[in-house]
Amino acid sequence: MLLATPQTMHFEAPLALKSGASIRAYKLTFETYGTLNADKSNAVLVCHALNASHHVAGTYAGQAKSEGWWDSMIGPGKPVDTSRFFVIGVNNLGSCFGTTGPMHANPDSPDGQVYGADFPVVTVEDWVNTQALLLDRLGIETLAAVMGGSLGGMQALGWALQYPQRVRRAVVIASAPNLTAENIAFNEVARRAIVTDPDFHGGNFYQHSVVPKRGLRIARMIGHITYLSDDVMNEKFGRTLRANVAETAGNYLYSTQDVEFQIESYLRYQGDKFADYFDANTYLLITRALDYFDPARDYGGSLSAALERATCKFLLVSFVTDWRFAPSRSRELVKALLDNQRDVSYAEIDAPHGHDAFLLDDARYHGVVRAYFDAIAQEVGV
Repeated sequence: MLLATPQTMHFEAPLALKSGASIRAYKLTFETYGTLNADKSNAVLVCHALNASHHVAGTYAGQAKSEGWWDSMIGPGKPVDTSRFFVIGVNNLGSCFGTTGPMHANPDSPDGQVYGADFPVVTVEDWVNTQALLLDRLGIETLAAVMGGSLGGMQALGWALQYPQRVRRAVVIASAPNLTAENIAFNEVARRAIVTDPDFHGGNFYQHSVVPKRGLRIARMIGHITYLSDDVMNEKFGRTLRANVAETAGNYLYSTQDVEFQIESYLRYQGDKFADYFDANTYLLITRALDYFDPARDYGGSLSAALERATCKFLLVSFVTDWRFAPSRSRELVKALLDNQRDVSYAEIDAPHGHDAFLLDDARYHGVVRAYFDAIAQEVGV
């Protein structure tokens, strides 16, 4: 059994952010798994997606059901084998799982108030920079690989562009070079649900001792719909009614307020659970970081020109039923890398699970990742 222990690293010096703002006296929460070898060549950085954290793998001692969010992928004997690799998971700046975020005290506040709405805007590029600073503290100069799914895949791509000399391989799963207008639209609707919640108080709800749970619930429900494929939703729920729906008028209550269908009950459950643990300002920050990411913007929209800086080898994986980060977006990255004659492997998996497939245990998907990391192990001699 792989046991996980959260760690914290403090950084006092100001960090310049892409927005032009800066932040100082912040902390990063992280976990490590496995053992760093003598020449520090077996380190793998795992970047997390929107509502995940540093707790990538393993469990916490004495805590039932505390598995890391990618525990099926990472651990002893798993595709990313921690008996060979030293795996690092870092909680992103602005998150709500230990790393400094909007709910923490602002060191520049004269009365010790939390940041709240004053927390600076952060980007994927900023996260990559903080991760690099953490690796500096750990004495790791070069990564055997950086990997991530969805927003984590964007960070992996960011590493290949911002620190090409520090990455041997990048594993980008169910991701994209930027968000489509439709994706930005989904994010905006979710944000509006939060900011229009009466308990939001302009982002300073901490001072009012309330949480904008209604907005968070709706935001999560919107997001969750986009993570699943139509086939999975139909197979799992279809038009099935809840067991306790009164058998009247053809088995319907005909109510605009009550929960009648199982899919409604499922979405409300997901929304309620999310509102109990996620921070509203963090949600706004992270979805904006998703929206802003676009390496080609500074290159006249040319993704090929943007990726010329990348020198590492790549593995890209997409899923046929993922309509939020469709395979066509991964193929854009593949083409741009091939335009630059980079070493690229690409797998398109016909899994039914939609965007969430990158988190699940699909034999074909895991087989691809396992084979790729076997090659990395041979390359670094572990």
